[in-house]
Amino acid sequence: MKQHSTNYFDTFIEVAEDTKVMQGTKPPSKGDNKTVAEMQYELIAGSPYKYSSDDVFFQVFADRNDVPEAEYKQAREQFFSKGQPCFRASPLTKTYGFGVHSNGEGKIALYGMETEEYKKFVDDANIRKVKAMKSKK
Repeated sequence: MKQHSTNYFDTFIEVAEDTKVMQGTKPPSKGDNKTVAEMQYELIAGSPYKYSSDDVFFQVFADRNDVPEAEYKQAREQFFSKGQPCFRASPLTKTYGFGVHSNGEGKIALYGMETEEYKKFVDDANIRKVKAMKSKK
């Protein structure tokens, strides 16, 4: 079974050009169930450079679908047997003003668009940069 990946390496995903925020903004809660953006944010913000993009997307999927930990290996293979949207399509980069940096090992961290670190990544000629997808065509 072919496996797809959302991982980037030595890459910085810049916020979408049409984002409506002026700085990185923690996704708000909506009711009892956490939003996808909220779950992604908590995983990455709490542990910068601990997880790969694939790790985050799978964990959010597993948590939202009550996948038992004993079934993670098989469920992860099934999940990545189809292509999945990457962080260019995440609400964190499109709506909430965060850039996502992937280091050489593919581990990721969030940087608010107002931070010095964000500006350094944008200005660094040695890092590949891609923009998040716009919300509207």
